[in-house]
Amino acid sequence: MNAPRYRQVSVGGCVEAAIEPQADGSLRLRSTEPLGEYPQRLTDRLVHWAQAAPERTFAAQRDGTGAWRRIGYAQMLGRVRAVAQSLLDLGLSAERPVAILSGNDLEHLTLSLGAMWAGVPAVPISPAYSLVSQDFAKLRHVLGSVTPGLVYASDAAYARAIAATVDPALPLVLGTGAIAGRGTQPFEALLAATPGPALDAAHARVGPDTIAKLLFTSGSTREPKGVITTQRMLCSNQQMLRQCMPFLAEPQEDGGGPVLLDWLPWNHVFGGSHNVGIALYNGGTLYIDEGKPTPAGIAQTLRNLREISPTIYFNVPRGLEEIAQAMDSDPLLRASLFRRCRAIMFAGAALSQAVWDRLHAHAEAAVGERVRIVTGLGMTETAPACTFAVGTEVASGHIGLPAPGVEVRLVPEPGPGGKTEIRFRGPNVTPGYWRAPQQTAEAFDAEGYYRTGDAVRWIDAGQPQRGLRFDGRLGEDFKLASGTFVSVGPLRARIVAEGDPCVQDAVITGLNRNELGALIVPRLDACRALAGTAEASLPELLRHPRVRAFFQALADRLWAGGTGSATRVARLALLAEPPALDRGEITDKGSINQRAVLMHRAAQVDALHAADAGDALTFLPAPTPTAAETHR
Repeated sequence: MNAPRYRQVSVGGCVEAAIEPQADGSLRLRSTEPLGEYPQRLTDRLVHWAQAAPERTFAAQRDGTGAWRRIGYAQMLGRVRAVAQSLLDLGLSAERPVAILSGNDLEHLTLSLGAMWAGVPAVPISPAYSLVSQDFAKLRHVLGSVTPGLVYASDAAYARAIAATVDPALPLVLGTGAIAGRGTQPFEALLAATPGPALDAAHARVGPDTIAKLLFTSGSTREPKGVITTQRMLCSNQQMLRQCMPFLAEPQEDGGGPVLLDWLPWNHVFGGSHNVGIALYNGGTLYIDEGKPTPAGIAQTLRNLREISPTIYFNVPRGLEEIAQAMDSDPLLRASLFRRCRAIMFAGAALSQAVWDRLHAHAEAAVGERVRIVTGLGMTETAPACTFAVGTEVASGHIGLPAPGVEVRLVPEPGPGGKTEIRFRGPNVTPGYWRAPQQTAEAFDAEGYYRTGDAVRWIDAGQPQRGLRFDGRLGEDFKLASGTFVSVGPLRARIVAEGDPCVQDAVITGLNRNELGALIVPRLDACRALAGTAEASLPELLRHPRVRAFFQALADRLWAGGTGSATRVARLALLAEPPALDRGEITDKGSINQRAVLMHRAAQVDALHAADAGDALTFLPAPTPTAAETHR
């Protein structure tokens, strides 16, 4: 059988690692390729491209008519310097940063870069804390932590959150519209300032250790923590990315840089640091996608992809699943996506192998060859990229080897059955959490490595250069009453894969119990499609005969596919009440917090493990016939 053909692209940086055993039983890994030079400030790249390609589009967003509103590099530099001067005039500083209540838009981008230029931290805050939350507790916590000198909101949709959390004395800037009873400035006022000597002096003081932004973690187990993100972190990480994927710096057919079409939110590190940074560092063009991987939002993403052919495409697994499904009946979409795409990258969760294979099949149908699907491991605290898997044999769960400049420490847990934690040290790693010295101290080991809490293992222990694979979270695993360890991460991934398309996520139960169970978060749009009804209430939907049959079959498959008590799921229950953001059961990224769900739904867990088959939302595996029964 011939090996599949892949589109030829240049990769490096993370393809080979030096592995050094340590006396304490840990391993140290580092790339055999040294990290190259990088600028002191990310905005130095804005200056470079404003001179080298002044008219090239840096960022674009659809306006009210559907046309693309474009801002070139030279124009963006002028906007950034004007905004930076305005921030200085308002007395902003590291102690009085700018808080941003906005989705992704051109004003948000200008404001963030303007703050960087002036040496003022930008604090992009999850829109969900304002628009989804009912008590605004997380928003109130973030604003109290950073004590902003100015709050920017994209529009009046944030009015209720602002009234509940923002001091009336604070300057408030709006992108569009007005808020009744509240004094505001339009964003255009920030663009009206004339840069002067004070700005030049402030910009000259910006260096590698200057705080570029404060990114708040999702706060799934505690209140959100403000991760200090410095210029050194951003710039070194972009250089790491360029060395792992040198094609990012290679000119396109038109002489331009990489082309991105991206929706990933800028209050998270993947969208706001990784993807925006790739465009800026390499002279690329970023098209802001106002779609989302949701039933209501995916249509906008598909429209944009039919028009814009990216050279590298980023998404979360759910988004790639939606796109793969749409391409089944949309050859125009398929042709546009793969026309010049050199790689697809995902993060945030595991991509099922089934979706992976469908993407390969679509690429082969569109352009006669596969496009690499690359991934890795990173987090807010590491700006984010630390390991990458860029080869053509990458599969679901692989995270690869260290990027240049990153030092990896693999630390085995003591005792039998223990996992191995991966830890990071390097110029891309945060110095700590904002105004949280105790949490900062707890986050690092004695040698200065950031303790991720993520577990990994070798893809093939006999061939370590094949790289690492993700092995779940250390804190999620537990023991059954028998003393048997349960590895939660792989089990969750299996349930989600087996339950496609009707399972969004799963929470594993069974701590100190005799058998495993799972609370299932159903994917309601898929359940409605299965039931053939858009009108049924949630309780009616989950009790629909076709939906019940689907989950009964899932329970049967999970039981039959188990190899022992640690992998054999004995009972399922559907969550009729969705996970709540305000209780910390779900993050603003949509990730489930196992611990919070188990804590808040302890009664439901008890009921699940005491249940029989009489509960309409509980599913037990169908009894397996005995040998005697089979031969009757």
